[in-house]
This record gives sequence, C-alpha cells and structure tokens, in this order.
Amino acid sequence: MIVSTRGRYALRVLIDMAEHMNDERIPLKEIAERQEISQKYIESIMTLLSKNGIVDGVHGKGGGYKLNRTPEEYKVGDILRITEGTLAPVMCLEKGAPPCQKQEKCRTLPLWTKLDELIENYLDSVSIKDLMKV
Repeated sequence: MIVSTRGRYALRVLIDMAEHMNDERIPLKEIAERQEISQKYIESIMTLLSKNGIVDGVHGKGGGYKLNRTPEEYKVGDILRITEGTLAPVMCLEKGAPPCQKQEKCRTLPLWTKLDELIENYLDSVSIKDLMKV
C-alpha cells in the first residue's frame, strides 16, 4: 500500500483545521497557505471529505470549512479509506474483490491477511488529535 498525496494532504489539512479550530469556518486559502498546498488541490480533497461527512463547508463570502467532530474522533484509517479507497496491501484483500482462484493453495495469503489486519488496526488506533502532538 502506498498512500497518495491526496491521503497525506487530507491528514495535513485535518490536523491544520484541528489546530486552528474555533467557532468560525476556516477559509481554504488560509489552510493552503499554511500547508503550502495548491488551493485547487485542497478543494478536491475538501469536496471528498465534505461528501463523506468529515468536514462541513460553506462557499462564498464568509465561507470556509470546519470539522464536524472533535480531533480525537477522527481516525487516520477512516480518512485514508475515504481518500485512498482501500488500505489492503494486495488486491485480493480489497473489499469487493472477486475471490482469488488460488486462495486455497496460496501460501502467502496468511502473510497478507495478517499485514492487512496490522495496518487496519494501527491506522484505526491513531487519531488526528494524536498527530497534533507530534
């Protein structure tokens, strides 16, 4: 599994939003400047996060984004599943993948299954609040 810039930037944006959280919405331009990420690229990430209920956004004058939950309620695994689609280390373990014809005889399947469990469990144990402490 390789995490794309979309997944990495989504985490950076959420950490930034958590660190600058108050009752007001945060303009995308401010986040883009602080994180040195193209505003256009962040817009695509925010659209994805907004559609999945991670952030709440308002367009226009006085608009911006805010977190829908507290930083400790956001798990890295959830964010990466939204941005990456899967955390599976091999295609045969992706959700909805067709059954592998070699599954019965695959000597490496236990290795990939255990790695998948470790990845999922670890990423689901780390919150945005945890990343704020780093």
